Amino acid sequence: MKNEVDNDPSKAPSRRFSLWLYLLIVFGLSWPFQIVSAVWARSVLATTLLNSASMVMVTVGTYLAGKYVFRDGFAGAGWRWGRWKSHLAVLGLAAVLWIAPTLIDLAAGTLDVPTDLNRVKFGWVLLLPLLYLVPAFGEEFGWRGYMLPRLAQRFAPREAVVIHGIIWWAWHIPVLAGTGFQVGAAMTDETGLLGRASGMALAVAVVFVSAIPAVLHGVVVAFIWTRSGSLAVATVYHAAFDGFRDSLSILIGLGPLAVGFENMMLITLGFIFLWKGNWRLNQTGAPNPTRAP
Repeated sequence: MKNEVDNDPSKAPSRRFSLWLYLLIVFGLSWPFQIVSAVWARSVLATTLLNSASMVMVTVGTYLAGKYVFRDGFAGAGWRWGRWKSHLAVLGLAAVLWIAPTLIDLAAGTLDVPTDLNRVKFGWVLLLPLLYLVPAFGEEFGWRGYMLPRLAQRFAPREAVVIHGIIWWAWHIPVLAGTGFQVGAAMTDETGLLGRASGMALAVAVVFVSAIPAVLHGVVVAFIWTRSGSLAVATVYHAAFDGFRDSLSILIGLGPLAVGFENMMLITLGFIFLWKGNWRLNQTGAPNPTRAP
């Protein structure tokens, strides 16, 4: 029996979970794709593929950590499809965050409809959320399905949710910094008012300004995962959020209302859920689903 255990890592005793070791594994595998995207990618396709690969690598790192490093398994991740009403609810939330304000921008004239827009191109609004299901699951399995339950074993539920949100924001830093630097570079090319140093300052500003919305968005997604008890529901929301945002950005752009409305809604919902939400986590840190959403 001893030889059998020695030869089969899956039967060896579990190792105490280390947050720092877990983050080293996941960041080490996923950040290179984000960094290459921020520094090198200039086309929408290249950026999307690299960032999606980074999201998928969160799952790869999580699987390696749970299976071979800590050997603590994935039982509490939320392996259920969830109720169909929950899926409709999160799709509706993503649509309210992006599609509704974009329609208002169009009606108000603060956003123009491109002359070459047709039904085929408009179909990307529906197609991209489907294509994003795989990378969205990559993040949800790691951050919500694996890391958050282990944080909840050490901290009070709300503390665990906030810590997980900060980590989620920190994981996005290469993308955020790259976006800020590229915006600064574009402004320099168009106006000549910004230099390289100003572009770097803008990148730093984008990273820190995004902190509160990003952390509270993590709270919103954690609330969806906790209340539904379903990785599938959280994945559908994540894919719809990214898909609606990117498809609208590519097709017609995002108007001033869309960007501001999305941030304010996430900040508001995040605070409400954090303060008033019933964070139903059992003694293992796994969600105890209720009838909402």
